[in-house]
Amino acid sequence: MNAQNFINALPFAKALAMRLDDLGNGRAEISMPWDARFVGDPATGVIHGGAVSALMDTCGGAAVLSYPGATTTATIDLRIDYMRAATPGARILAKAECYHVTRNVAFVRATAHDGGDTPLASATGAFTFATTEAKP
Repeated sequence: MNAQNFINALPFAKALAMRLDDLGNGRAEISMPWDARFVGDPATGVIHGGAVSALMDTCGGAAVLSYPGATTTATIDLRIDYMRAATPGARILAKAECYHVTRNVAFVRATAHDGGDTPLASATGAFTFATTEAKP
């Protein structure tokens, strides 16, 4: 399964209107628009952290699937540190990269931005994956 098909196959990615912006060689960029349906605080219009979490997790999985030979993936662990609230109305962009890959696990770093100088959140995760290569 390639990363674009991975995005298209996830109902929540479709519901969040995620868009694959860049992909290749263990890196991915996925963005989503602000949407009133996903506001966590009606008084401020700030997007709920769960939507940001879903974006970062999906971006991490797409990065793994873009790693040469990867065919499937699943999240083992994902830690997200939220640094600030997203600007109401702003598109959120997640960037993820595989920084270390073993035979069955890819370690990923990700950030989420909305155009400001400071990231909204940063994440580190571990994703299991299968490859097209035969394993000893």
